[in-house]
Amino acid sequence: MEEELKCPVCGSLFREPIILPCSHNVCLPCARTIAVQTPESEQHLPPLLHPRGPAPPAAAPGPGPGPGPGAAAGSAACLDSECAAGGGGDHADKLSLHSETDSGYGSYTPSLKSPNGVRVLPLVPAPPGAAAAPRGAGPASSSLTCPQCHRSASLDQRGLRGFQRNRLLEAIVQRYQQGRAAAAAAAKCQLCDRSPPEPAAVLCEQCEVLYCAACQLRCHPARGPFAKHRLVPPPGPPGAPGGDGGGGKGAGGGRKLPTCAEHDLENYSMYCVTCRSPVCYQCLEEGKHGKHDVKALGAMWKQHKAQLSQALNGVSDKAKEAKEFLVQLKNLLQQIQENGLDYEACLVAQCDALVDALTRQKAKLLTKVTKEREHKLKVVWDQINHCTLKLRQSTGLMEYCLEVIKENDPSGFLQISDALIKRVQVSQEQWVKGALEPKVSAEFDLTLDSEPLLQSIHQLDFIQMKCRVPPVPLLQLEKCCTRNNSVTLAWRMPPLSHNPVEGYILELDDGDGGQFREVYVGKETLCTIDGLHFNSTYNARVKAFNSSGVGPYSKTVILQTSDVAWFTFDPSSAHRDIVLSNDNQTATCNSYDDRVVLGTAAFSKGVHYWELHVDRYDNHPDPAFGIARINVVKDMMLGKDDKAWAMYIDNNRSWFMHCNSHTNRTEGGVSKGATVGVLLDLNKHNLTFYINGQQQGPPAFENIEGVFMPALSLNRNVQVTLHTGLEVPQCVKQPKVPNN
Repeated sequence: MEEELKCPVCGSLFREPIILPCSHNVCLPCARTIAVQTPESEQHLPPLLHPRGPAPPAAAPGPGPGPGPGAAAGSAACLDSECAAGGGGDHADKLSLHSETDSGYGSYTPSLKSPNGVRVLPLVPAPPGAAAAPRGAGPASSSLTCPQCHRSASLDQRGLRGFQRNRLLEAIVQRYQQGRAAAAAAAKCQLCDRSPPEPAAVLCEQCEVLYCAACQLRCHPARGPFAKHRLVPPPGPPGAPGGDGGGGKGAGGGRKLPTCAEHDLENYSMYCVTCRSPVCYQCLEEGKHGKHDVKALGAMWKQHKAQLSQALNGVSDKAKEAKEFLVQLKNLLQQIQENGLDYEACLVAQCDALVDALTRQKAKLLTKVTKEREHKLKVVWDQINHCTLKLRQSTGLMEYCLEVIKENDPSGFLQISDALIKRVQVSQEQWVKGALEPKVSAEFDLTLDSEPLLQSIHQLDFIQMKCRVPPVPLLQLEKCCTRNNSVTLAWRMPPLSHNPVEGYILELDDGDGGQFREVYVGKETLCTIDGLHFNSTYNARVKAFNSSGVGPYSKTVILQTSDVAWFTFDPSSAHRDIVLSNDNQTATCNSYDDRVVLGTAAFSKGVHYWELHVDRYDNHPDPAFGIARINVVKDMMLGKDDKAWAMYIDNNRSWFMHCNSHTNRTEGGVSKGATVGVLLDLNKHNLTFYINGQQQGPPAFENIEGVFMPALSLNRNVQVTLHTGLEVPQCVKQPKVPNN
């Protein structure tokens, strides 16, 4: 934050800072040194807009012209209070030719310069009828050029006193000095060999080092490059005479309420939005701001504080990203170092293997690797330095803005809030897209081809301009696994692989030893494939590709899916009246009508068996059990459409139903505590039902093919619980004889 508290002219902490029309700050003593008088040949230049507020009447010239003790201070006194700008009413009308806004300064392309290089406006003829001022008849007009944005502003009759004092900045500087003084209450020389060190005699503001008298003469003489350094007394403890924190009003002490610059006896009470300046009640009464948009000072203070706080949030986020980016860049440095060293070791091993024929080439190749590494390091270091500078500027601005927000001076805050908000917004905009991305990668695009014959060794060189196909990916078997009817595969590229990879192709067979097919294409090195057959063995392999082509396949890995199916009821596809509980394993219904719910598994191959336990059975309902397509109608009994195959049952008998066709009535029903088993044999393409372990009728349906999901329909009089992961029944009891 200290950089925000230093004057751009003298480089020291602000002393009596004033606010220029461009919203920048400068010390009042420094303003006297950079303000210049316009030469007489430029007397007819139009003045830029003066600082807001009416100019006080010019004071009568003091008696006693001529040389004397006060003559040396005459110029500064003139700048502060007496210097007047020439020109009459018609002359002021020409301001619009040169001024872009009413902000107190103009932006222009100057055609003239004063002797010290300050930009001035083009010459404008004197107003008609205006007599030329005789030489020496009055003081020349003065102007001030901002040392930061280089915009010029003319001084009115009040001179530099016409610019408003930045009381808020002055208070923050005072508080900062007190804090620094408290930290250095017992200032000791930082270069002494003695123990304990001698008390410090001076502090160099540029070196930020404390010296005792002896060390200052020995290590920091007032000559050579140190001649321009500013030596000041060391900061004393708070309250000590002459210390930075001594005397005066503390940051937490009572502060006199600021009074209007035009009416010394009136306090600021309103804020003129048009002029962007705090005003008092008398300013409104006199009519200068009568037609302007005026709002309450406190309300505008809170509004601008909120705007500044909101803008700070964006800069804070960018600063956080910048810190993380710096960590990333430093890690990148280490990776570049490690990769460079690894590549050098690999290169040396290859060169040694080629013995004498490669000896003359080894140094050249090592030099290229080193140059590549140094180039990457230089790019990253440059990016680190640039990002660090931006981060330091943003952090300093944030700390300064936070200190400004802490202040309880509304008028002082509003004097600088617009400029601060703009600065914060500009600071946020400097973190453009791509600014927080490394300009180089840690990988080295250098590949040594060691396969040519011995007679080609002298032409051997890096082939970084020629991209080769990627090598064989390595399957990470410790990360490959199966779960239910899904498999997960993981792979990586071999170490010291320098060929770029744009993506991978994962292939899987059909679980029956058939042809491989592509199941994934992308940049990820981990992939999960769902919806496979249960109790099946799959072969998987992967290969990498880039712009040069497709690399070779990896080794084939064999994956076995689960022998039995584990699944639950599917809440996402169930009818809205279905109520699921017990981790989606128990189902009932809110409606007296039959509603359908499906399972989460889908079957197209193998033999599968699951059971449903009847937890509640009231008023003799007809629940239906079976299988269905995923697009089955869910607001009527299962089996009434052509997308479901079911057995519906009451307390006495059961029927098979498909396409609303009822067949094979069989005696024997269900009650509370009964268990209904469903056996789906897709090898024989039939569906069989069981009640309490005994087959219910003949195989219900035959010649069924496709993809099926477990299904159930019920109403509010029934509640069932699903049991999965069961082995297929080995002993099947004799079926009951159906009644026609």
